[in-house]
Amino acid sequence: MKIRVINGPNLNMLGIREPEVYGNTGYKDLCEMIGKHAKEKGIEVEILQSNHEGDLVEMIQGAYRWDDAIIINPGAYTHTSIAILDAAKAVGLPVVEVHISDVTKREEFRQISYIRQACVHTIMGHGLNGYTEAMDYLIEYCNKP
Repeated sequence: MKIRVINGPNLNMLGIREPEVYGNTGYKDLCEMIGKHAKEKGIEVEILQSNHEGDLVEMIQGAYRWDDAIIINPGAYTHTSIAILDAAKAVGLPVVEVHISDVTKREEFRQISYIRQACVHTIMGHGLNGYTEAMDYLIEYCNKP
């Protein structure tokens, strides 16, 4: 099984940006945690990050025919990007939306998630562990008869 993990804007600033919201762990450490969990589960992951909407669309499109599923944390584009939603719908792969914080308890504008319409599951407010939970969910989801 191969999962593409896509991270949106400012996720590269983990550990620096608003540590009271996102914690003190850096992006490199998150990537190592994801890689270790994937190895333990016997799956392959590709971890990508961009601050640019078009790059994220291309990363989603790039999963078509190469990956079995997508984990995405679109960052602020969660609340604004129909293009990312359309890309996820186009590839037709199972997608899990991940947010480090619980966006339902944050600013009003964060209550909208366009990408959610294309997702089989959403995990929020579980910190960085949301990524490993998303992997576990997709392994089970993709192995259902």
